[in-house]
Amino acid sequence: MTEIQALIKNWYLENKRDLPWRRTKNPYYIWLSEVILQQTRVAQGKSYFERFVKKYPKIEGLASASEQEVLSMWQGLGYYSRARNLHTTAKYIVKELNSVFPSKHTEILALKGVGEYTAAAIASFAFDQVYAVLDGNVYRVLSRIFNLAIPIDTSEGKKQFIFLANELLDKIQPALFNQAIMEFGALQCVPGKPNCEICTLNIYCEAFKNNTITSLPAKKGKPKIRNRYFVYFVYLDENRETVRLRKKTENDIWKNMFEFPKIEFESVEQMDEFLSDNKNKIRTISTLYKHILSHQHLYAKFIVFSDSLFLNSPDVIEIPVLILNEYPLPRLMERYLEQNRTIFSHQP
Repeated sequence: MTEIQALIKNWYLENKRDLPWRRTKNPYYIWLSEVILQQTRVAQGKSYFERFVKKYPKIEGLASASEQEVLSMWQGLGYYSRARNLHTTAKYIVKELNSVFPSKHTEILALKGVGEYTAAAIASFAFDQVYAVLDGNVYRVLSRIFNLAIPIDTSEGKKQFIFLANELLDKIQPALFNQAIMEFGALQCVPGKPNCEICTLNIYCEAFKNNTITSLPAKKGKPKIRNRYFVYFVYLDENRETVRLRKKTENDIWKNMFEFPKIEFESVEQMDEFLSDNKNKIRTISTLYKHILSHQHLYAKFIVFSDSLFLNSPDVIEIPVLILNEYPLPRLMERYLEQNRTIFSHQP
């Protein structure tokens, strides 16, 4: 184990990326980076981290911001429950903990939106506590080094990998080693077909010896994908100066963000039938947009509509087109707006 530890740390010191959250022990910044990097690539997350730190250099600033402002800052990252949990937790720390970020692992784990990996990362990186991190990169490295085919998405598999991660953890330099093994998985022991011939660990890697690299880590099965079909109604006034939005308050994707009023259909055939039946009320119709989420595939069309179907709904508001970008919008809507700027150009 000690030889593997040393090789991973030495590789890291020679190959690590210069990332802003690695230059600090500030638990607020480390927590912020970990929340942003959940389900987000480092290249994309870095710019969001820097934007948040500039806007909210202290946790009090984040806590005092409105939810709409935080969601707008988060726009484009997806998985918006992360932003809502981030905001809720910031307010809790400021109000209930006098702005002092908790240092005990159990207290960190109790924060809203913080799971086992994130709690271990914060405890390790900010407070040098001996907790092994176990993210997707670490699962991949461990499964290959020890040639473990047990599925990582089973309770028994998780137990085995937790045990291995703690066995391999450098108890003297836990923060350094945790950063090192995650970076090793991100840059060297990558998914698919890594370049094992130049890998510093290939003499210890059982999967390399047994030619099982591409099959690891193993998973029990992929979650079922749900297909959803939307028609969005774009209500523009005659001069294209105002448009209608509604705030999503239901427990669904993009909660508390804004969108055009919409109808959801069971199938693309139902959606097309509705559009055909209402073709005389449709001024323009978009192409079919596809938007992929982790467990859902969304199919949507946007229509500039002349009927008053939603106009009397209490949750529908009218806003100036010029300030549309001040509202937190789902990426699906952003794509439509980016590709249809002429529709929203002011006509005197």
